[in-house]
Amino acid sequence: MALQHSVKVAGIPAPPRGRRRSLIARPLPLPSRRARRDDRLILSALIAADLAVLVLACVLAIAIRRHLTFLGVSQSLPDSLVVSSVVIAAVWMVALLAFGATNPRVIASGAEIYRGVLMGTLGAVGFVGAVLFLADIPLSRPYFVVLFLLGPLLLLLVRVLARRFVNLARTRGRLRSQVLVVGSTGHVRGIVRTLGREVWLGYDVVGAVAPISDERRSEDAGVPILGDESQMLDLVREVRPDVVLFTAGSSASAEEFRRVAWELEELEVGVIVVPGVSEISGDRIRMRPVAGLPLVHMDLPRSRKALKKGKRIFDVVASAALLLLLAPVFATIALCVRFGDGGKVIFRQERVGRGGEPIEFLKFRSMVVDAEARRIELEKLERDRGNDVLFKMADDPRITRVGRVLRRYSLDELPQLWNVLRGDMSLVGPRPALPQEVSGYDVDAHRRLAVRPGITGLWQVSGRSDLSWDDTVRLDLFYVDNWSFMQDLLILVRTVRAVMASRGAY
Repeated sequence: MALQHSVKVAGIPAPPRGRRRSLIARPLPLPSRRARRDDRLILSALIAADLAVLVLACVLAIAIRRHLTFLGVSQSLPDSLVVSSVVIAAVWMVALLAFGATNPRVIASGAEIYRGVLMGTLGAVGFVGAVLFLADIPLSRPYFVVLFLLGPLLLLLVRVLARRFVNLARTRGRLRSQVLVVGSTGHVRGIVRTLGREVWLGYDVVGAVAPISDERRSEDAGVPILGDESQMLDLVREVRPDVVLFTAGSSASAEEFRRVAWELEELEVGVIVVPGVSEISGDRIRMRPVAGLPLVHMDLPRSRKALKKGKRIFDVVASAALLLLLAPVFATIALCVRFGDGGKVIFRQERVGRGGEPIEFLKFRSMVVDAEARRIELEKLERDRGNDVLFKMADDPRITRVGRVLRRYSLDELPQLWNVLRGDMSLVGPRPALPQEVSGYDVDAHRRLAVRPGITGLWQVSGRSDLSWDDTVRLDLFYVDNWSFMQDLLILVRTVRAVMASRGAY
């Protein structure tokens, strides 16, 4: 699939061969430099925090080494250990910078920032170890081991805290960048919707530039259409955005886009290019520049990989272990439900599993005995949160007193571990749907049935019942198409936090 991400600007001649001259005929006012200033602030804060934790790691390593000396476990403490610590910390800091562990552009999302810490640490270990060996420099082995065990943990902790701080600041209106989007109306609308939903990314779309040939220019793009491609540079000077974001739908050639990039360089405006694909995880994409063409190679969707034996073995082992460990909790909940109103402990319901096959879904009963009979009456009321397919009420009158506690902390879901053990469900996957819900699915939503439904998933850790139906489908489709074992582990970890926060649990 060939994608063009260029903007046609009328009146810009090709630069002459030889020494390139400036394309700007007169001095121009520079756009806002907030983004550069914010990047420098984040970079300075990360470097300062890294230096602080490296010093702390060295101090702790020396203290532990002295403690071992005091206990007579090892030899006396070398006098040069402090000097060695300074050199190692400096080498380590340089390695972190070289491997991008302090890159402010990747602090908000993705694993690059953590990968940079690990690669920088490995580089520092290799360099220090090689110098010690080649120069025959004695260094305490306990100190070396402790330092390079504590250091990475502290550095990763800094990234976790920095990511939380940056995302929170952006959510509250700080560290944000103004964006001018260039592309067709349809693609602009999609970008505006995504950036508006993911506030933590820190992008505020101030307007759009659409091609003259776009037949849908009159449609609502979510932001004002400020002009066409021939006016783009004038609009940049007027609007003064921090970033110009090029999406699909432009009508110019690669050469014209390159000339526009030269102009934006002179204006000191950042450039982002968004391909015409979305909801693709980073590990499915490979960028390979060939003959000057930035070819994007994309792996096929991974729904079949989510059915591999490795995931099933993990489900069986984990569910069996949890059933044994939580047996006292099961007994306590069963007694509370039974003595609450005298009804049945386990609620059994038909749900739709993988491939549309029916499964018997198990839960601790959290509603009154005649809950299903009363549902028809309640469905006539307005659905919560704009979810037109899933029936959820924040103040459902059918929930019992015990049931409210169970639902708040998702304890009613525990019997589904038996569903996982017998193969009806997985620990992680899309929400198991009711037959009447599946009957309302469109073509895209049916894709959710390509894998086993799960006890938890992206839906549960991203807002649960507070999400709209469109967001629910989007998250589940992202999981199905981009499955990975590491993503499953991360979702399980995030589930613990989501359960404790109990947001959207009703």
